[in-house]
Amino acid sequence: MTSLKNLLALAAGAIVGAIVLIAPASAATLTQVTGFGSNPGNLSMYHYKPDGLANGHPVVVLLHGCTQNASGYFTNSGWRKFADQHGFALVVPQTSTANQMLGCFTWYEPGDISRGQGEALSIRNMVGHAISNLGGSASNVYVSGLSAGGAMAAVMLATYPDLFKAGSIAAGIPYKCATSSSGTSACQYSGVEKSPQQWGDLVRNAYTGYSGPYPRVAIWQGTSDGTVVPKNATELVDQWTNLRGVSQTPTSTSSLPSGTSLSVYGNNDVRLYRISNMGHGLPVDPGSAATQCGTAASYFLDTICSAYHDTVFFGLSGGVQPSPTASPTASPTTSPTSAPVCVTSSNYTHTTAGRAYHSLGYTYANGSNQNMGLWNTFQQTTLKQTGPNYWVIGC
Repeated sequence: MTSLKNLLALAAGAIVGAIVLIAPASAATLTQVTGFGSNPGNLSMYHYKPDGLANGHPVVVLLHGCTQNASGYFTNSGWRKFADQHGFALVVPQTSTANQMLGCFTWYEPGDISRGQGEALSIRNMVGHAISNLGGSASNVYVSGLSAGGAMAAVMLATYPDLFKAGSIAAGIPYKCATSSSGTSACQYSGVEKSPQQWGDLVRNAYTGYSGPYPRVAIWQGTSDGTVVPKNATELVDQWTNLRGVSQTPTSTSSLPSGTSLSVYGNNDVRLYRISNMGHGLPVDPGSAATQCGTAASYFLDTICSAYHDTVFFGLSGGVQPSPTASPTASPTTSPTSAPVCVTSSNYTHTTAGRAYHSLGYTYANGSNQNMGLWNTFQQTTLKQTGPNYWVIGC
């Protein structure tokens, strides 16, 4: 096992206690599910389905950090708000100190990070149960995680690329950076450097029979994170741009609130969010605005609402959902294969529908980052979709 010092450094935060919130209109709650299938990883399954949600809904898997649990992550991360708003279910796996002394997902153990084995298989079976028994859609499954949970999210994207459409990794680590507890320290505190091809090959070898597209990935990293150093974000970009067959040079960069910079690679294949001066944790932004979410707590850091941006990136916010049409070696394209989708609406509506985002009072089209003018209900803009979650002004 990893030394206590290393395990403590990897911890994503203290166990989150019960937090009293104003009761939502919905009566739906996070509920434990048993009998979801074989469970070689000895994990617990929790499920949240908003009231009245029809069958065929998307499913988002949330993976907590060390010393956290399913309930605390569900409460603080902000994902419930968007599940309620946009109609998708949440699957929240939970590990325990019986598995690992600080309750971490073991993102470094070969028996837990291989397809068809251990914790990875347990999480896969939870998703299968949510699809077969709880009304989820097999074609709209996503995963997001923090710290050890972020590293485990990378594991799930690598071992089950046929299941997940896209994913989000916050303060995480590339797949197979370490394959034993003794190797975790180098990954966390120094970062391990490999070529994009080498990183990509580690994922390709995780499922050698797979020939389809790999999931799109969003990466979140605080620039002052001393627990999982920022170099890991760079190596994650190398790994997933290689798998998506796009350049390691961004196609666009932009500034978002709270000192956040966004670099987009390919045709929205990979996103890298860097939050200036943020330490180790999940970005949240408490408040009632459309782009705000979450509760500030230990390792839930009041900066920007990552769940909002991931909901948009996944295509779950009411706009046209992106489809994984790029092959593992394809180059990005902005040419649609059918008649373009054109939408004329207020800049405010474009952001709430997931076609655009706002920063410092102005509105920017997703993908192209073109300035659409002031963010309000009066300014009207016509946007044309030219690729997965890629919009340009005019039609």
